[in-house]
Amino acid sequence: MKKAALVLGMAIFGLMAFTTPPTDNYKCLVQLKNYEGEGAYVVVSLLDEKGEYVETLQVMGDDPEWYKDITQWYAHFQQKEEKIDGITGATISGGQRAIKVIEIPSDKIDAGYSIRFETAVEDQDYHASDLQFELNAANLKAKQEGTGYIRYVRMLKQ
Repeated sequence: MKKAALVLGMAIFGLMAFTTPPTDNYKCLVQLKNYEGEGAYVVVSLLDEKGEYVETLQVMGDDPEWYKDITQWYAHFQQKEEKIDGITGATISGGQRAIKVIEIPSDKIDAGYSIRFETAVEDQDYHASDLQFELNAANLKAKQEGTGYIRYVRMLKQ
């Protein structure tokens, strides 16, 4: 009896070790302001209650040579050796928009976490917090205004 309970317990623990927390998919529209120059690199990150990086949700810009220009995110990226292969894409040019699907861990919504959009353009400015907002149901439904290259962001739950 004890052996069967032990095997069952180990099986349950094994299944739990390989499951990932549930996520919600959001279609994310990023509209940039008109500006001259190269395409903007945009990094979307999940931050905890203290403003510390938890994970990278999206990278718009696929040339690692320029990641160091997004200095705050890059420090986190290097430290955690985060894998971002499935969440990278092209930069966005001035006045253009991009639509990406972003996976957000369900347990982080309405739990004090935030989303930060960092932007940088080659030979121009870096905006560490072009847009940052608390990750809650109301903010995810609202149009969010940027302060740097981002004109606005809209999120739509899928």
